[in-house]
Amino acid sequence: MTDGSGDPNRLGAFLKDRRLRLDAKALGLGGRRRTPGLRREEVAQRAHISTTWYTWLEQGRGGAPSPRVLDSLATALLMTEAERQHLFLVGLGHPPKARHLSREWISGRLQRFLDALPLMPATVATATWDIIGWNRAARLALADYEAMAPRARNILRRIFLDPATRGAQVDWEPVARFLVATFRAETARTGENARAAELVAELSASSPDFVRLWSENDVTITGDGAKTIRHAAAGELTFEFSSFAIDGRPDLRLLVYVPADAATRDGMHRLCATQ
Repeated sequence: MTDGSGDPNRLGAFLKDRRLRLDAKALGLGGRRRTPGLRREEVAQRAHISTTWYTWLEQGRGGAPSPRVLDSLATALLMTEAERQHLFLVGLGHPPKARHLSREWISGRLQRFLDALPLMPATVATATWDIIGWNRAARLALADYEAMAPRARNILRRIFLDPATRGAQVDWEPVARFLVATFRAETARTGENARAAELVAELSASSPDFVRLWSENDVTITGDGAKTIRHAAAGELTFEFSSFAIDGRPDLRLLVYVPADAATRDGMHRLCATQ
């Protein structure tokens, strides 16, 4: 297929290039070789497809492959996440469905970005609302995530099961409704079905409010909005928040909370200066 670049077989060219880059010996494949990389039949075997079908893909024959085949090829050719996304773009004309990567940590570069926002709370959340990254402003204004066990950092658990967190919300109902609707949409987008089912079962057993909101089947994107909280030391703090995609990590999102008024800005200055 072509993507407008003038090359009618970008998929085949990309597959061949990645095939020739692999080290056959490092993968335990022996034999005399006149060219570097893997043979077509070796890639086909690793991807669990026929050699004929793989050969046709490299030659630009046989039509578009299925997402399952592309995923198998990405695994067989040891592609990075960026290479996998490019494979889908040249093979199908659209990126792959986001997936959970089972890496509950953030890069040092992203952490340095968070830390460069001294007066704006910022967090990194998974599709199931587990907070896995934060800055000092978030720890002071929102919650001391550093002092919590990883399981306790889940925002859904805190909103529905922790009385202190619930009491800190000036408008609890819209906050809870928003969290449930984004949770439903994001876990479907990233395929975190098992993790979502576990959390839904836990919350359903403990919170009638969660059962009520979950039964409404609402979905929404994280997007942006406003949030007001009652802070024990700083009083009411009102933020405008925005959600941002994280390049290379479609299973995560960055949320930045910007003070929405002068009182909140002053409150954040006091919090960050005295603690």
